[in-house]
Amino acid sequence: MSAVWHAEPERGNEAVMRLVAWLALRLGRRTTRWLLYPMSLYYLAFAPRARRASRAFLGRALARKAGVSDVLRNFHTYAATLHDRIYLLCGRFDNLDISIDGAAQVEAILARGRGCILLGSHLGSFDALRALGGQDKRYPINIVMYESAAQKVSGVLNSLAPELKARVIAPGRPDTMLRIKECLERGEIVGILGDRPFGSEKSSLCPFLGVPARFPHGPFRLAMALEAPVVLFFGLYLGGNRYQICLEVLAERAVAERGERAEAAARWVERYVRRLEHYARAAPYNWFNFYDFWHEGLR
Repeated sequence: MSAVWHAEPERGNEAVMRLVAWLALRLGRRTTRWLLYPMSLYYLAFAPRARRASRAFLGRALARKAGVSDVLRNFHTYAATLHDRIYLLCGRFDNLDISIDGAAQVEAILARGRGCILLGSHLGSFDALRALGGQDKRYPINIVMYESAAQKVSGVLNSLAPELKARVIAPGRPDTMLRIKECLERGEIVGILGDRPFGSEKSSLCPFLGVPARFPHGPFRLAMALEAPVVLFFGLYLGGNRYQICLEVLAERAVAERGERAEAAARWVERYVRRLEHYARAAPYNWFNFYDFWHEGLR
């Protein structure tokens, strides 16, 4: 399944993306939000696989047949978070109303002088976690991600906040674990997405919205190897300028004997999937996995 999402072609023109970013920063959020509608309609018209994937997910999350208006709303929510991503990366939070539930738990972990792994998903805006640091950037945030899957978007965003590129950690490299370990020892946050397996990494089939789907063990094996705290993160877009960040401590310290880590990782995955399902039902239009998530051969 990992090959399905990783090989999905990136849509959009980089020059247009740069123009949108330029307009957004100079004209402001309210003035440029009208761009969300042509962006959403473009995706609806020219991304048939994403359209089918959205309909398949929404049908399960909403417990009814999803119509064109539902898919369009899903794409509009996605476009809204991409638009706001420009402001989040540039530290311009003034026009965004972001509420944070569970921040005290994260602060308590970081107060011990040890960092934590923030485990998210492609549900909502992962970049909303930058609001944790606020404008004073008191919580350095590093993100483990595959930039190669979205080179156009990454190129545009890196130009907006070039200093953040140094805090992107590529997974699967010889120095990946070392870099994450160093971040944690400095008391920093390391953000990882836990809903997409990649390559040959170990994974589990877990019931998700009534149908088994595959989820990776990697984030939990990493946490156990480093004995790191794990905090679940969901940055849900609520419409307008409102976001709700939900933080839940999954493990104060992920620990397991080496020979028991496979079984322990499978248990952690099940707990993660249950919470992901909870929030996916609560905010279904925030789902941004626009590919054949259940590997059903959608046509």
